[in-house]
Formats: sequence, C-alpha cells, structure tokens
Amino acid sequence: MMEKKINSVLLLGIIVVAMNLRSPITSVGPLVGIISENLSLSGGQAGLITTIPLMAFAIISPIAPKLANKWTIERTIFGALMVLIVGMFLRAIPQLFFLFLGTTLLGAAIAICNVLIPGLVKKEFPDKSGLVTGIYSVSMNLTGAIASGISIPLVKKVGFDWNVALGLWSVLALIAFIFWLPQLKRHDKGVTEIKLEENSSIWASSLAWSVTLFMGIQSFIFYVLVAWMPEMLVDKGLSTAQAGGMLSLLQMTLLPVTFIVPIIAEKRPNQKSFVWVAFLLFASGIVGLMGNNMTITTFSIMEIGVAGGIAFSLSMMFFNLRTTSAKQAAELSGMAQSVGYLLAATGPFLFGFLHDVTNTWKTSLIILLAMTVVLLFVGLNSAKNRVIK
Repeated sequence: MMEKKINSVLLLGIIVVAMNLRSPITSVGPLVGIISENLSLSGGQAGLITTIPLMAFAIISPIAPKLANKWTIERTIFGALMVLIVGMFLRAIPQLFFLFLGTTLLGAAIAICNVLIPGLVKKEFPDKSGLVTGIYSVSMNLTGAIASGISIPLVKKVGFDWNVALGLWSVLALIAFIFWLPQLKRHDKGVTEIKLEENSSIWASSLAWSVTLFMGIQSFIFYVLVAWMPEMLVDKGLSTAQAGGMLSLLQMTLLPVTFIVPIIAEKRPNQKSFVWVAFLLFASGIVGLMGNNMTITTFSIMEIGVAGGIAFSLSMMFFNLRTTSAKQAAELSGMAQSVGYLLAATGPFLFGFLHDVTNTWKTSLIILLAMTVVLLFVGLNSAKNRVIK
C-alpha cells in the first residue's frame, strides 16, 4: 500500500516534469519572426534559437547517467529543474547574449530529464512502462502544443513583449520544482540508483545505433517544423496567429497517438507496422507542404502530427523494449539523445540557411523528405524483437 502511494507521487512528479520538456522550446517557434525583427537577427542566428537546445541535448545527454550515478536520479532531476528555472529567466532578458545563454541552460536541463526519465520508468513501473510512457508523452506534448498556440496571442492580443511571453513558462518550471521535492526523500533507499556497467559495449551495438538514428531523425523532422513551419505558413499568406495555431494543431494531433501507441506497441512482437505508417504519413505530409492549397496544407500538418506522435512514442519505447535493465535503458537513452539530438541540431540551422540562399522552402522540404527514407530504414531495424546484448 505504501509502495503504491510512493509510485503515485512519483508518477505525478514525472508528469509535471514532463510538462516542461517541450514547452520551453515550442513556445519560441511562433515568435522567431518577432524576435528576429526585434534583435535584428539573420536567418542563421534565428535558427540558433531552436538549434542551441538541441546542441545542449547532444553534449549533456551522455553525462546525465553519470550524474545520476553520483547523486541519484531524483537529486539530478531536482538540480536540472533549478537550472531550467534560471535558464528561462535569463532567456526572458531581451538581449542576444542572455537569449542564447538562457536557451543553453534550459536545453541542458531538459536533456538531463529526457535521459533519466525512461530509466526511472523502466525501474519503477516495469509492468506498465507502455502506459506510463504514454502518460508522460501526452503531458509533454500537450503543454508543447499549448505553448506554441498561445505565444502569438500573448504578444498580439494580451500585449506582452516576446520576452515576457516566454518568461511566463518559468512558472510551470517552478511548479515542477515543488512537485519533485517529495522525491528527494527517496534517494537514501537506493531504489532508483543507476550504476552503469563497466566496459559497456552499448556504443558498439548496431541495434543501439539504429535506435539512436531513429531518435535523431524523428527529432530532426520535428524540431525543423517547430522552428520554421510558422514562417513557412506566413509566406503562404497566413497571419502569425494563424500560423501559430497550425503549429498547435500539429502537436494536438499527435497527442492521442503518443498515448495509444506505447500501450499497443509494448504488446506487439515487433513494431515494424508502426514504422511503416509513420514513414508514409511523414512523406505524404511533407509533400503536401510544398503546395499552396491551404486545405491540403492543413491535412498535411495533421498527417505529420500523427507520424510525429508514432515516431516519438517508438523512440521512447525502444529505450525500454531493446534493453534488459534500467541502467542499460538509461545508457541507451543517453547515447540516443546525445548523438540523435546532435543530428537533429543541424536541422533548424540548415533549414534557415537553405531558405536564405534559395529564397524558397522547397529545397529544404526535399531534404526533409529524404530524411524520412532513412527514418524508415533505421526504424525497421530498431523494431525487430530483440535486445542489446
């Protein structure tokens, strides 16, 4: 009975922490144009606003399990939440230096939580990892959708400056900080400590590399669209508020998928059918974005949302399904999110750079389409029913 209560409190803590793992990034996407104009940024500099967190993910992710090994998962996540709060406050200072510094800090904090939560779920909820993964995925993506949808209204209708609109999300980080406090009492019991195995061969595993590339490519596609889809839609004739609403639609579409897919995928002998569906929807959606018909564009955005939900859910589930222990899950999570986000980090910058050079979005979308083919290949390999030895 006591253990059930402890796990309920832990689950609530995971949910509230998850609510902070996308909103700090998705909230800035619709405001890129306003920030660029206010701070006189180039396309490349504007792309860095969403690229910097991904670079932080790449650098910090492999360090996170080592920090948890030293301080326990609970204390490490607690420290990450403190860094997140500081980063969000700094990003709200309307100067380029503080914008980039705050963005770097919040990216590092999110990276730590991203890496450690899958291992925590595998250890504390071994028989319900699909359900718990679905719950925290929905929490993450719901707040991400809300953040992208209300950023422009906060500026245009409420009258906030862009930095105030972004700074408001620090309140959610403060709430997570408070909700995580009960977990600090558990560290002496050693129930969630991760001890990484010596001479781990995970970096030599072809399966681990497939999972890593799958994680990276789906992140590449998602963060490119979060960063630049609003600007693409404005170029098609939408207002900034309408474009922000479309980004919110994309994320709202993936919500039910991120809850359902982990529960079903966990029970299947393999996940190849999910990979195929994600590929076909991604490809169809990206092709649809190349045209100017708004009905097709809207449908394409919904296709991409469903595809993104499937791909993201599979990425999270592979950390558990392809490993044999919580420590191995944390190590795979660290590897996949390090290398994967390093790959993803090139996306927004490359997308913005190509648009500056070609003055069209089509070239960038063709590259995105090519990435879906690679996603299919590594996804099918990751979906085979086996574990890392």
